[in-house]
Amino acid sequence: MSDDEADPELLDFLRQHFQRASLAPKIPETHVLEGAEYVYDNAIDVALDYRSTKAAAAMIYDQMQKKEYSTKTWAEHELHPKVKDESTVAFIFTMDLLNFSFWSEKNDEERFAVEYKGKKWTGYWSLIASLQRALDEDIPITSSDFWQNEDECTEEVLKHVFRSSTEEEIPLFQERMACLREAGQILYEKYQCSFTNCIAEANHSSAALVNILANNFPCFNDVVRFENRKSVRFLKRAQICVADVWAAFDGEGFGHFDDIEKITMFADYRVPQMLNTLGCLWYSPLLDNAIRHKKLIETGCSWEIQLRGCAIWCVELLRREILRNHPNAKVNAILIDFFLYDTMKEREVEGQEEIPHHRTRSIWY
Repeated sequence: MSDDEADPELLDFLRQHFQRASLAPKIPETHVLEGAEYVYDNAIDVALDYRSTKAAAAMIYDQMQKKEYSTKTWAEHELHPKVKDESTVAFIFTMDLLNFSFWSEKNDEERFAVEYKGKKWTGYWSLIASLQRALDEDIPITSSDFWQNEDECTEEVLKHVFRSSTEEEIPLFQERMACLREAGQILYEKYQCSFTNCIAEANHSSAALVNILANNFPCFNDVVRFENRKSVRFLKRAQICVADVWAAFDGEGFGHFDDIEKITMFADYRVPQMLNTLGCLWYSPLLDNAIRHKKLIETGCSWEIQLRGCAIWCVELLRREILRNHPNAKVNAILIDFFLYDTMKEREVEGQEEIPHHRTRSIWY
């Protein structure tokens, strides 16, 4: 064989190698972290303080240990479902379909609130209270069959479900109703009317389940274009839906995912607020002024994308720092997010907010 002739054995080896590579199952990835790092690398209005991030990581780990923060913390709240069955899966899917935009410019006495079991609930908990109250009233609010039935699931019925104890109605009511209708139709057409079939299709992959939600349900497809240069996936509600299932089932049964570490922090408005309070995130003077004066920041604008992307990357650095110092720690971005969110809400109740959260009104968070 001359030097110019191809080696048939080498060609056969290469052919088999590439055939095997093409047949190998692709490992699911959400690409959320990749997009967040890109935003951080190109941000000009939001920056990270590495010294404060290291100090915050030590504090967060210490507090999580003292409070015994784990997946079990999720079910300990009096409003979250306690049973580990399909009804809880349906409840979680419903709540994360609607888990967005509860902030109000009104004071605590005037803002949207829900009376349930002798207590007044606001924010995220007003949604959970609304759903639990509806189920107590025999309204099948977690049923996708019900969402599709416009004769039974009327606008009037949904307004009753989300009725407020104040004059202010739930924000973005029409958008929430549209999310229910859309998701109900998709579950009917593709998943035999049950979110459990989405979970089964994901085959114990949290990243696959996030992608199923984002690719099949438009209201979960939280994707933006940063500076007209790169498409960035935040997928806040898709990720928190998976995380809630994982936490509610304590990582077992429906909540068993082999790659739960691929879920990032959930890019909203409370965690960036807490990260800024801890000194981890810094804002440019213009952005800082806009946030402090509670100016509306449009969804999808550069400021908002920087706030969300840098917050995700910051929590990733917190996670890495904790694991660098405590290699055996049972900690991930989900638990850090839950901890930061809960801590910020506690500070709000105690009147200890050093800076307001940014104001963006959208269905994404």
